[in-house]
Amino acid sequence: MGRRADRLSVTAPLLAAALAVASPASGAERQSITLPPGRLGEAAIALGRQTGANIGLSDQSLASIPTPAVSGRLSVEAALRALTKGSGATIQRAGKDGWRIVRARRRPAASPPPAQAAAAPPPDLPPAEIVVTASKRDIPLPRYAGMVEALDSSLFSTAESAAGTATLLSRVASLSSTHAGAGRNKLFIRAIADSGVAGPTQATTGQYLGDMRLNYAAPDPDLKLYDVSRVEVLEGPQGTLYGAGSLGGIIRIMPAAPNLGRFGGQVSAGGSITHHGDPGGDLSAVLNMPIVPEKLALRVVGYGVQDGGYIDDVLRGKKDVNRVRTYGGRAALRFAPDADWTVDLNAVYQHIDGDDAQYASKSVGRLERASSVAQPYASDYILGNVRIERDWDGLRFVSSTGYVRHDLDESYDATQQGGSPALFRQDNRVTIFSTENRLIRDLDNGLGWILGASYLESRSTLSRTLTDYGPPPAERPAPMEQFAIIPGVPIYGRGLPATATGVRNRIREATLFGEASFEPVRGLIATVGGRLTNSNLSGRAISPVSLLSTVDIARAEAQADRTETTLLPSASLLTDAIPGVTLYARYQQGFRPGGLAVDDQRVRRYRNDRVSTIEAGVRKGVPGRDIFAASANIAYTDWRDIQADVTDRIGLPATANIGDGRIYTVEGRVAVRPVPEVTLDASVIYNDSRLTRPNEFVRALSYAGGSLSLPNVAGLGGRLAADYRAPLGQMGQFSLSASARYVGKSRLGVGPILGREQGDYVDTSLSAGLVRGPIRYSLSVTNLLDSDGNRFSLGTPFDLRTDYVTPLRPRTLRAGVDFAF
Repeated sequence: MGRRADRLSVTAPLLAAALAVASPASGAERQSITLPPGRLGEAAIALGRQTGANIGLSDQSLASIPTPAVSGRLSVEAALRALTKGSGATIQRAGKDGWRIVRARRRPAASPPPAQAAAAPPPDLPPAEIVVTASKRDIPLPRYAGMVEALDSSLFSTAESAAGTATLLSRVASLSSTHAGAGRNKLFIRAIADSGVAGPTQATTGQYLGDMRLNYAAPDPDLKLYDVSRVEVLEGPQGTLYGAGSLGGIIRIMPAAPNLGRFGGQVSAGGSITHHGDPGGDLSAVLNMPIVPEKLALRVVGYGVQDGGYIDDVLRGKKDVNRVRTYGGRAALRFAPDADWTVDLNAVYQHIDGDDAQYASKSVGRLERASSVAQPYASDYILGNVRIERDWDGLRFVSSTGYVRHDLDESYDATQQGGSPALFRQDNRVTIFSTENRLIRDLDNGLGWILGASYLESRSTLSRTLTDYGPPPAERPAPMEQFAIIPGVPIYGRGLPATATGVRNRIREATLFGEASFEPVRGLIATVGGRLTNSNLSGRAISPVSLLSTVDIARAEAQADRTETTLLPSASLLTDAIPGVTLYARYQQGFRPGGLAVDDQRVRRYRNDRVSTIEAGVRKGVPGRDIFAASANIAYTDWRDIQADVTDRIGLPATANIGDGRIYTVEGRVAVRPVPEVTLDASVIYNDSRLTRPNEFVRALSYAGGSLSLPNVAGLGGRLAADYRAPLGQMGQFSLSASARYVGKSRLGVGPILGREQGDYVDTSLSAGLVRGPIRYSLSVTNLLDSDGNRFSLGTPFDLRTDYVTPLRPRTLRAGVDFAF
């Protein structure tokens, strides 16, 4: 069977091998074949299904080659030769009943530039079938039971690639963020949101680069989206396939794979100006180098981005303090020794350096605040991964093993009223080792099974210090108790740090999982699955302050050291008996393991939490492909022992179980293509979340008329977008896109102090592009209406009463140019 060149994409290049649905036919046997004009990846799939032949593509770049209509009684070989005639590709035998399409040794005269600089596919060519590869079984979208957003790289401009996660937030209505700053945000899908402050608890949204987990007990690393082929957002829970930490769902980024047959690359540059702020800029470069043609290739990506500041600090007399610089890169080495094996080595590094926090105070000014000290932060992210894939006899084996180190250093203004300037620092060091091995039977149209085993070990170390910049205690007129900021933590003065209590958590997970789909009657697909996880948890206090009881610490650590076994079942029913319409119902669970946290300078254990979701939905058509496409979904989620990163009475981030809750969610989307050049897209989401059984300390925070809704969950959200793409004769290919996203009201937390409102704003953007040969010119404007909406109501956790807001970045204009070679 031909090797599948790129499983990390969700379009036709990823369906490179068309699997047999009947007894394979001989290459010389003539059969009735009907193939419309299209692209080579689609034609290979259709030909394989019509004839039962196994057809593979050597690399993903071949899939986009235009093909003519082919019909008549032909042999598979004759049909393939007709499809590839004059395309720069040729065919090879791959076993008795298989064929492999490879790039001809002589390069074609006009080879396509990389995706970001290339023009959009001509409107008269049908787009490729969307396949949900994050399902780990390559399921066509019409036969996937659940809500999914599949964002193709052709939709991303270079400016959007530089924006990273912010681009996904602007395009996916069900995705939200805390907006604490690049590299320190918590992401939420649908309404599965715990809190806005950062602590040691695991994320509710799983993030992946290909098959490699990006985060665990840490926020979003905010990797830039340069040279990415596809991004999928799957709504959760996704416990069966992805295990712990996928309560809300998963975000899967598929980087472009090395091209085995063509040398090329791209260079891009852009400059931006922000109203009431500093200028910014971005640079990036992509280089693809075949080392041994059709067998070994290297792909390297490097980038640097500066986001200009726009917040002024009036107390320190500084302007535009929140400048952020990001630089990093990726490298991928692909080795394909034969038609059945693929070995990928991947490496990622990214550094984020933020000069100061990005919040303001309404009482001071729209984009101003008064802080005694700067609050810088930094993030360092390193990833290494080895992925091996083997295809044979209708089976596919995938093995992915890797290591992640994520260091996040944050600081908060801890100055008390009438006290000396003080700074609280929190350093989170997270490492992840993970390996997953799975065997897949991809039968026709997504039917089949998957069986796998995985192991994950995550270690997180949260250390804290308090630094006072005033005079030493001996030179202060009042007793030191009056100046205490954190009980038990000394004040040295003169900028000398004092250690506060921290925690260290370790989690080991060994897992068996499986899922199978079958068709008991024609048009009805049933899927059942389950994941059995054995977790070993341990926690330790770090540098406990003197007032902590040794007995209490020992008790908490003993409670944290435990082994648990968790079973997560799943089931779904789907029917496509009505032509062009999919109806489905799904049930799935997810969980997060517990651990240790510091609460009010005490070490406490927090327990596992678990969600169960039942949902039903309908889907018609495929957005961006069909003239009319629509989807709708309604879901009910039961959330037990909710883990939330809260603040203790001092203001320090802590983690606790806040009780049980329930969430109702209704979603809808409509995409229309009135003419081939224009796409109109509208989506809406409504959430109704409540703490149905708050625990004792949450009930103590409630008050008459107070809301017990879950924090950081907007009740209403939506998005409107329009996209126009068309050729302009000799001038090139022109594109114009506009969008507006509404984020409804939510609350920062629970109770009268953390219950402040946020959200209720509209974010807008407009972009235009022109492709002329290998050059692409672009112009974009974000926050077109210069709205000052409040994205996040937390400034510093040491001051929860000031009217802090996190405003949208003011109107920003960017001009850029890309050059492909």
